[in-house]
Amino acid sequence: MTYYSCFDRKGNIIARCQTKEDIDVLKKMGRPIMEIKEMKKEESVVCSLTGSPSDYNEDY
Repeated sequence: MTYYSCFDRKGNIIARCQTKEDIDVLKKMGRPIMEIKEMKKEESVVCSLTGSPSDYNEDY
């Protein structure tokens, strides 16, 4: 499974998403997503062990 990290203009992570559709929803909600990076497999393990990546998104 592929996970994505979304960053703002300053390079701060603002969301972790499981699909590109999730990213589109956050953009429509007004989140200032300036950069999207695919997470490395070792990073994405944390998401799969702790639940949905949307658990990290406070307003989604």
